Amino acid sequence: MTGTVQVARATAVFTGVGIAAPGGLGTAAWWSAALEGRTAIAPVTRFDASGSPARLAGEVRGFVDKEHVPGRLLPQTDRVTRLALAMAQEAVDDCGADLDALPEYATGVVTACSAGGFEFGQRELQALWRDGPKHVSAYQAFAWFNAVNTGQISIRHGTRGASGVLVSEQAGGLDAAAQARRQLRKGATLVLTGGADSALCPWGWAAQVADGTLSTADDPERAYLPFAADATGHVAGEGGAMLVLEDADSARQRGAHVYGHLAGYAATFDGTGTSRLGDAARLALADAGAEPGEVDVVFADAAGEREADRAEAAAIAALFGPYAVPVTAPKAMTGRLLAGGSALDLAAALLALRDQVIPPTPGTPQPAADCPVDLVVGAPRRGPLRTALVLARGRGGFNSAIVLRAAH
Repeated sequence: MTGTVQVARATAVFTGVGIAAPGGLGTAAWWSAALEGRTAIAPVTRFDASGSPARLAGEVRGFVDKEHVPGRLLPQTDRVTRLALAMAQEAVDDCGADLDALPEYATGVVTACSAGGFEFGQRELQALWRDGPKHVSAYQAFAWFNAVNTGQISIRHGTRGASGVLVSEQAGGLDAAAQARRQLRKGATLVLTGGADSALCPWGWAAQVADGTLSTADDPERAYLPFAADATGHVAGEGGAMLVLEDADSARQRGAHVYGHLAGYAATFDGTGTSRLGDAARLALADAGAEPGEVDVVFADAAGEREADRAEAAAIAALFGPYAVPVTAPKAMTGRLLAGGSALDLAAALLALRDQVIPPTPGTPQPAADCPVDLVVGAPRRGPLRTALVLARGRGGFNSAIVLRAAH
């Protein structure tokens, strides 16, 4: 009997989705835009980027802070935390669980955030140098911190179980979901997880430009072209997705809607000059007990930079065969969202499994000859879809992969 219980509790299912990302505020609005392949990349409006070599970004339009965050929290939160709180609220509402009715330590929060509260930190540094230390907000002590989203979400929803934060750049959203699964295996019932970032301010922008991989194109339709022969880099963005990951038995008992199962996960780290993204994908499939031929769609990391795109395409082709599995990169619509990017891909993959449709990759007309992948472009592609593989790479050598199974 004990062994049976352990197997059941090891099954993690997604029961809630919340999105705030370029292209749409809220899951329904964003998914509609993604299926249309409508780019949300545009000139930066959150600050004056006219003097920068990169001047385009994916911004979350129409987000009115006071509509999503209580007034008392506005002075103590950065934009990224306000976005995260809005996404988490939508995910909790979507899952339909009564968190207050669950055991006291049965719920937790595990998020990913790479930049933290950059805009808040910039503002307080300006106050320090302009007016002196007495004019620096006391909230600077935590508002800048990578873990602040986890803390604020936990306070708002009264979760007291094991929580944490992952910092692995673009791979972070997948790593956070995997850590949430670990908490379920340890006995938690429900974990809020996902990723969010927002560093569209002069200080955050300077850090991203210094990396040297931002596109300097001025045409929003041609700035971020994953796997294209004329790709010149990526576009930065903000936002992400929050998800509810729940023990399958708990979800079943309360009749919850299930988007899909977190069937497999793996992470690797690149050695000097060696990409191990393919190893992460193989290990994730092994963790899921799946063969490559079972995968119906790959949500690619899609760096938009020629060498990185070639490496990812080679890894996909080595695992599945050239042009053997549909590949998509809806992030070409939003830009790369740091930790929020892979969380958004995870949400997109769950929605694709739900609706049996693959969103297209905006911008790229067709993959380059040295990227032998069956890239979905132009229009959505219908299923059937049973298994999805989501890939992510973070600056510094992080590689992560998650295998999702459809609810049915």
